[in-house]
Amino acid sequence: MPESGTVFISVRDADKEAVVLPARQLQQAGFNIIATSGTADYLRKQGIFVNTVNKVIESRPHIVDYMLDKKVHMVINTVEGVQSLKDSQSIRTTALMQKIPYYTTIAGAKAATLAVINVKGNDFSVRSIQKFHQKVS
Repeated sequence: MPESGTVFISVRDADKEAVVLPARQLQQAGFNIIATSGTADYLRKQGIFVNTVNKVIESRPHIVDYMLDKKVHMVINTVEGVQSLKDSQSIRTTALMQKIPYYTTIAGAKAATLAVINVKGNDFSVRSIQKFHQKVS
């Protein structure tokens, strides 16, 4: 999970209201927000500072260019309809190849946002379950 950087948000109209809280929380945690024009306009009306980025089908530089240039650290992208799904294929592929966390549902975006906020600045270590149950002599 990224602890800083830029989050790309592009959601279908039905999810715009629901993405406001995670976007606001990520911004308050110090992340920059970029979005496609429709999502950016909606988030701005909700008081969130957003930079606009072109869709893949629009002129360059577009979102995939930003991802390839390592300028995006997390993606929240919900789609509706065959054309939107087709348009987002290059975003999904690039996220996978660049190892960028990618969320395709609002529930996933909310869970990821909470994880980012709770992990940020904390030092966690991994221990086996056996270590938890090991008796101290």
